[in-house]
Amino acid sequence: MASLAGKNIRILRQQKGLTQQAFADRLGIKRSLLGAYEEQRAEPRLDVLQKISEWFGVALEDLLWQDLSAPGVRFRRLKEQAQQMPRQRIEFVPQKAAAGYLQGYSDEEFIEELNTFTLPMLGAGHYRAFEISGDSMLPVESGSVVVGHRVERLEDVKNQQPCIVVTRQEGIVYKRIQKSNRQPQKITLVSDNPAYPPYSVAKEDILEIWQADLIISRPAQKPRIGVEQLAEVVQQLQSRIDKLQRSSSVSRRG
Repeated sequence: MASLAGKNIRILRQQKGLTQQAFADRLGIKRSLLGAYEEQRAEPRLDVLQKISEWFGVALEDLLWQDLSAPGVRFRRLKEQAQQMPRQRIEFVPQKAAAGYLQGYSDEEFIEELNTFTLPMLGAGHYRAFEISGDSMLPVESGSVVVGHRVERLEDVKNQQPCIVVTRQEGIVYKRIQKSNRQPQKITLVSDNPAYPPYSVAKEDILEIWQADLIISRPAQKPRIGVEQLAEVVQQLQSRIDKLQRSSSVSRRG
């Protein structure tokens, strides 16, 4: 079955008052090719259809199969189509909102007030991003943002899985979760930095667990040279200059 794309392209073009040449120029194709599309002597390429779909705000499916000239026809706009598609939502919890999050984590109004963003490397779904503080999970530095998905059951978390754990006593922490059959009512939170010892948390104290999917870090800062290091560099340079001068003096005497 042939699509109605060619016929619909002509209808949409005429509604905008565009000539074939003007519209062809916008599409980046020859006027003769546009004429072939509109006369249904050729099927439009997908990239051309996508451009037309975006410019006129018409769903691609309707552009292909819906007769836009039919009386009373109601075609879906791209906005309506996008609302029906799987969406991605990432709420951002900065450090300054961490204290309030403990009281508002289950409050829809509080969550709605958080800033949101999307990331192309993550698929559709509900995520939350937390700005962490401290150096307990080095090389993940303080100020990094951990993006994760909600884990409803602790049983679904694997041992040593890095997660954002929200607890009544400790607040928001980024740790690795370690479970033990000997203490089923507790979990151990482990830091990657060995300077921080592991500690246990009762399951009943856990409010939320967000399994880490992505870490966003600031670019590494160029290390600064201290006064002592600078003095050492100058001394090394002076030593090399002295050696070159002595070597030059010996060669001249020779």
